[in-house]
Amino acid sequence: MTKLLFPALALALMATSVFAQDARYQNQNDDNTHYGWADVLRVDPVYGVARTEVPRQECYDQPVVRSAPSQGSAAGTLLGAVVGGVLGSTVGKGDGRTAATVAGAVAGGAVGNNVSRSGGGEYQTTETHCRQVSAVSEQRRIMGYDVEYRYRGEVYLSRLNYDPGERLRVRVSVSPAD
Repeated sequence: MTKLLFPALALALMATSVFAQDARYQNQNDDNTHYGWADVLRVDPVYGVARTEVPRQECYDQPVVRSAPSQGSAAGTLLGAVVGGVLGSTVGKGDGRTAATVAGAVAGGAVGNNVSRSGGGEYQTTETHCRQVSAVSEQRRIMGYDVEYRYRGEVYLSRLNYDPGERLRVRVSVSPAD
């Protein structure tokens, strides 16, 4: 029975030591180094300011005056030709009256076309203009932790990049003082 108990106990101890290892610590083959556990007394976060440049778009509306597009209409030309023809027919007699009617119709049509084109006018509207600007963003972040801990009655202080919780695994190295 003791022959079976000893190998099982040795295997259990080896398995326990493997699982007790923490990924934050690297194995070192130094015989003068061992690991222990310290009680954490206090953890204070250390804050810093992280600055980042953030691009953003800045837009504004600007009033502008525009001309309405001119649209020549056949109705204006036709109305001008009729009015011009009627006025031309009142001038002269015989063949002169026919010539004046034709001339009045042509002139009236040209005037009516011109009037219908220039009737657009101006109007006011707004245009949106945008540009890229950079803004600096500052954020307060935790940069680390000041940890006060007790190991074998002595109190120590270290800055860590993580919050260790209630207990902290420590590496103890012993070497001659000379």
